[in-house]
Amino acid sequence: MSNKDRASNRAQDAKGRVKEAAGSITGNRDLKNKGMLDQAKARMKKNLEDAGYKVKDAVAP
Repeated sequence: MSNKDRASNRAQDAKGRVKEAAGSITGNRDLKNKGMLDQAKARMKKNLEDAGYKVKDAVAP
């Protein structure tokens, strides 16, 4: 995964944290849930990237 992709994932995670916090402060459950979803998407992308590296390391001699 490129540095651009990693930066995009970190930005998505940060955006999600801000949304979740704003939703918590304002009592807006929908906004809080959207923030949690953004964070989950970023985590999923990171985990897929990590898995790809592990497969690549296991296959390469």
